[in-house]
Amino acid sequence: MKVLMVILSLLVATCTAQVPQQPLSASAGLELPAYGEEEDIVVRTGYTASYNHTTLTPNWVAWELTAEELSDAYDVNCPFSRDPNVDYPKASREDYANSGWDKGHMAPRADMKWSAQALEESYYFTNVCPQDHEMNSQAWRKIEELTRRLAKRYGSVYVVCGPVQGTGRYGTIGKAGVQVPDAFFKALAVQTHGGFVTVGFLVENNKQDGSPKRYAVTVDSVEAVIGRNLFPSLPEEAEASFDWSHWKY
Repeated sequence: MKVLMVILSLLVATCTAQVPQQPLSASAGLELPAYGEEEDIVVRTGYTASYNHTTLTPNWVAWELTAEELSDAYDVNCPFSRDPNVDYPKASREDYANSGWDKGHMAPRADMKWSAQALEESYYFTNVCPQDHEMNSQAWRKIEELTRRLAKRYGSVYVVCGPVQGTGRYGTIGKAGVQVPDAFFKALAVQTHGGFVTVGFLVENNKQDGSPKRYAVTVDSVEAVIGRNLFPSLPEEAEASFDWSHWKY
């Protein structure tokens, strides 16, 4: 809760206006958050993203991870590259070079190794944000690993994550001016015998190395910070609380 209160105090006053909610079609994934017509939505093999041409980062990245996709079939490193389906302005490798910030995956490469194309597309800058190295390799990595264990446990997990741009206190990087986020959010939903349950995470973009439980909050709390409905298909009560017994592994 301490982490949540710090983030809320820094960001709530400057969070974006509520994005117009767009109802999901019958064929849309449950993981897709509400979004407006003005957003640049890109559908890739393994994820869907909303790209922001002002911050040059995604607004959000969403995907469903299934137990069957927990594969190392295509475990290779790919070069980071511009998404050919995203218009300019957009980020590039040159913007991150010597910046001191990691090229942090939102949908992690380890979730995409079930397909060569999905893995390659996970390296598009549509899916990348500047992240503190320790946060990326410690706290964020632990949440990613927990997500994969949950996919194995429940059969699938619905994921949406992205940057909290907030006050822009870390400035920008590169000639293009990629905005460094203040923090990051992730929200998970799984189906249990009693229905869908959810949990959110808020992690500041600095030296964070705690366990996932340290950063766990309700999805409602995340939505209050980012000004967006993350699981519009779910009943409100599913986002209002969380029971850690569903998420510990």
